[in-house]
Amino acid sequence: MSFDLVIHNATLPDGRRGMDIGINDGKIAAIEPSLPVVAARIIDAAGNLVAPPFVDSHLHLDSALSLGQPRLNESGTLLEGIALWGELKPHLTVEAIHARARRLCLWSIAQGIGAVRSHVDICDDRLIAVEALTALREEMAPYLTIQLVAFPQDGFLRYSKARENLLRALDKGVDIVGGIPHFERTMADGAESVRQLMAIAAERGLAVDMHCDETDDPHSRHIETLAAETARHGMHGRVTGSHLTSLHSMDNYYASKLIPLIAEAGISAIPNPLINITLQGRHDTYPKRRGMTRVPELMAAGVNVAFGHDCVMDPWYPLGSHDMLEVAAMGLHVAQMTGLAGMRTCFDAVTTNAARAMGLADYGVSVGCRADLVVLDAADPIEAIRTRATRRYVLRGGTVIAETPPRRSRVIFENDIVEVDLRLPH
Repeated sequence: MSFDLVIHNATLPDGRRGMDIGINDGKIAAIEPSLPVVAARIIDAAGNLVAPPFVDSHLHLDSALSLGQPRLNESGTLLEGIALWGELKPHLTVEAIHARARRLCLWSIAQGIGAVRSHVDICDDRLIAVEALTALREEMAPYLTIQLVAFPQDGFLRYSKARENLLRALDKGVDIVGGIPHFERTMADGAESVRQLMAIAAERGLAVDMHCDETDDPHSRHIETLAAETARHGMHGRVTGSHLTSLHSMDNYYASKLIPLIAEAGISAIPNPLINITLQGRHDTYPKRRGMTRVPELMAAGVNVAFGHDCVMDPWYPLGSHDMLEVAAMGLHVAQMTGLAGMRTCFDAVTTNAARAMGLADYGVSVGCRADLVVLDAADPIEAIRTRATRRYVLRGGTVIAETPPRRSRVIFENDIVEVDLRLPH
């Protein structure tokens, strides 16, 4: 049997070791312990982990890499970040947004990310971010899947032209309906914005991804309305609630009612560990709340939970390199998911769970799936998170699109040079 490419001696995320992955016509054609093959190219995984690509299911490409423009966020709060973005918007250009987002996408590819879902601000009447990112989506399609969410950053009801702009953005090819109900002027307006946005999505047959309850206020409960509207419109499995940080601060009794409603509606939840613990709890003295939503409890209830990076060097977050292993590591620390099963689940939160939230087809390491794969310099998912494993090879449709040499340090120790590897022997 001949293949276009074979990855030899791979460890798979499910624990199978010594597997050969045969690839033909951009798809996985065979996975067996030892393939008697002829291949145009062979990659020796040397027992390392071969996983599906990382997926960032919550990102803001339009603001990425804009840190310091026009100034830094001194309070570190969500609201100052929104104010800073509002100051910058009049000075934005299509070219500037495209250039910054394109640069980040190149980082994404090198980091082994195969798909991102980016929210795009439509509360700029010029819709220049829509123009920049729809063009970038097409440019990057051979290398990276980009979904765009029409995001009314300044409030769907609060900003006078948000409805008009959102519909224009959808007409221009934006994929998904977004919202931000907790930023409306009142709780009632927030709930009404959810109802109106869900009606638009249902009428157009589109998915929904709402920033929901990104606040420390335990009385911000728009996820409840989102769950109810999902059931009313029969949109199970097509709706996502991003952040859900107020769930962190709710009393246990109310949470025990709310979490089953989210599960019943088939809503995916996307916490953003790096950003949630940075922005939330800013008004606390001590003890300080972590701010991230109740990840283990949501997972235990059967809710699909994915982790997003959210921000990269922008008005809300001054750091980041778009490394989803960093996101997984922060998530497992904040959620205290340090058991073996918990750590593996956090790897799933930036791979398979995130792919499910985005509705990606043919994703995974199985025969028939697209040959979108990452060879990691790690023996298993836990080691990959612990060491922030180098992405040795990144494949898209069976073609290698990025390569990185392994990280090794040389230590001068007792007059000898010792090569140091952060990995443990297996």
